Amino acid sequence: MITCSAPAKVYLFGEHAVVYNESAICCAINIRTRVNIEYSENIVINSSLGTTGIDYEIHPYVSAVVEKIRKKSPYRGVSISIESDIPVGSGLGSSAAVVVATICAFNNLLKLGMDKESIASFGHSIEKEIQGAASATDTYVSTMGGTIAIPRRRHLKNPLCNLVIGNTNVFSSTGQLVAKVASLKNIYPEVITPILSTIGKTSLRGERLLENEDYRALGELMNVNQGLLEAIGVGCDELSRLIHSSRAAGAFGAKITGAGGGGCMLALADNENSDTISREIKNVGGIPIITGVTDSGVRVDFDNE
Repeated sequence: MITCSAPAKVYLFGEHAVVYNESAICCAINIRTRVNIEYSENIVINSSLGTTGIDYEIHPYVSAVVEKIRKKSPYRGVSISIESDIPVGSGLGSSAAVVVATICAFNNLLKLGMDKESIASFGHSIEKEIQGAASATDTYVSTMGGTIAIPRRRHLKNPLCNLVIGNTNVFSSTGQLVAKVASLKNIYPEVITPILSTIGKTSLRGERLLENEDYRALGELMNVNQGLLEAIGVGCDELSRLIHSSRAAGAFGAKITGAGGGGCMLALADNENSDTISREIKNVGGIPIITGVTDSGVRVDFDNE
């Protein structure tokens, strides 16, 4: 059996704008998905969603990896078991993590010789196939780890403070929200295009603030980015409650992370008030997670093949 794992991700800046090649800053965080794989007579995929064979309704991403790998390197069957601490549809990159962890597991089981760049690229092609449109950011960051400036793929200094995530527990469809922004941009290009460009500029300024470890200013800029995301229609009442309660509890800044419309928000916090922010998120109906950035991207955790 081989076990590979890959981390979730959060956006400090730039979601939605990154789809249009604007700048973003994305961090891998200490919440992971683990994929166990071993040879079997048939294709079996097991997760908290159920046990299936190839099934694009229940396990679309893993099913796509299984079929694509089979064309590259034929095999009889495999049993795949998925365990994840990343909530699905939350904006934390659950699909990217399961995709790159599954590819990594196959890479080691079948001795495919793929490097991390290849895993990230292959992972993006899977996400794009399933979602219809997808940024390469999620799979790249989950593969590489750390804090990365997109699209240049420049590694930045990790923030040396806590990240407090608040999950609304409201399902969010990345594909639908990306399509919603695209439609708005189509109808009002002279209004929406400058907003997306300005979101990209917050990311560029944020790079300098990260390097200088100026987390108070970084938080202020996150708040600006949140206002721009609201303007393109990807906010919701549940996210707003968590964001404003986090700011009131002393966060440097707080904003949506991911597609919006539900899912999660992110607060930048110093170590002293992280627990207070977490309690306030819980008090207004959110599910809090205190975490931090990890340099460990996709990795092999166990291999007895």
